[in-house]
Amino acid sequence: MKRLVVVAAALALAAPVLGAPPRVTGRAYLVENGATGEVLLAHGAQARVPIASITKLMTVLLTLEHARLDEVVTVSPQAAAVGESSADLHPGDRLTVRELLEAALIQSANDAADALAIHVGKGSPERFVAMMNARARKLGLKDTHFARPDGLDAPGHYSSAHDVTLLARLLMHRPVVRQIVRQRVATISGGRTLRTWNDLLSSYPGIYGVKTGHTSAAGWSEVAAARRRGVSIYATLLGSPDRDIRNAGLVRLLDWGFSRYRPVEAVVKGRAYAYAELGYGRRGLTLVAARSLAPTVRVDRPLVLRLVAADAAELPVSRGQTLGRAQIFQRGRPLGTVALVASRSVARPGVGGRAGWYARRTLHHMWGLLTP
Repeated sequence: MKRLVVVAAALALAAPVLGAPPRVTGRAYLVENGATGEVLLAHGAQARVPIASITKLMTVLLTLEHARLDEVVTVSPQAAAVGESSADLHPGDRLTVRELLEAALIQSANDAADALAIHVGKGSPERFVAMMNARARKLGLKDTHFARPDGLDAPGHYSSAHDVTLLARLLMHRPVVRQIVRQRVATISGGRTLRTWNDLLSSYPGIYGVKTGHTSAAGWSEVAAARRRGVSIYATLLGSPDRDIRNAGLVRLLDWGFSRYRPVEAVVKGRAYAYAELGYGRRGLTLVAARSLAPTVRVDRPLVLRLVAADAAELPVSRGQTLGRAQIFQRGRPLGTVALVASRSVARPGVGGRAGWYARRTLHHMWGLLTP
């Protein structure tokens, strides 16, 4: 009788050489898997510290939730006068929401962030800040409180490496944000040229975001995201003493994050993984992998191979016919599935062949009964 057989076996990975965590200068840092949120390395990740222009991630999120990209914003005198990092906006300038988002994310322009806040807050930056804090609570950002939409130093304005990394990952689900934060240079209305503060965009392979920040109180900070070999790593470093130290620290954190992963050929095309009995005395059938599977996995954790296949197959069987599957898991998380297929074709015998087989089987059983 055909039964479904399930077999699970642990696959040990070659023991990796895992170096010590990198030495990084800053108040706090965090390294995460961008897809799963799994924390790979952390120091002071929930410490409440100033975050400077990383604040603009929340300003951008609220803007996208309450305004259209093509809406036109008239810059108020209050926004134009904010100072420090600027897109050189003037009172009465009219720009689209998208242009102001580009200015806030690429140039880290405070005037653009404040213009968006006043627009979304219906003329009141205070109302917008209240919206920021309400959104933070809803997102579960327990170590975050905002006092300004631009990130300039202010009493009661803080967040944590954990919270800003979560916020960055959430925001990067939006295509428009992903498009903007990977730009090094852009041009908006009035011939204004925007230039990024994210030095890693031109120096670190695979980088695609997300936001820098600097004030005297916050130091030099950044949430960075990079992708290699199918793995996204987020590294956040808050409170470095200068720009170069921040950049070097982020490179070490990202490199360390990527070193936790490598591709492993967990299933090999053509290799036999199961065996099925055949009827009418036919030789048994090996089930082979239809293709190879080489997921990128954590190097310090075993894989589990789960085989699901029939212990017997009904004739006829065609070569390549699916008769089972091989699944790869790591800590319960599915990494891929490959079909197990028949390694050869086997025909069903004709009437005479089947009758002969039944006759031989009957004689064999009778002989067994007569033999003492």
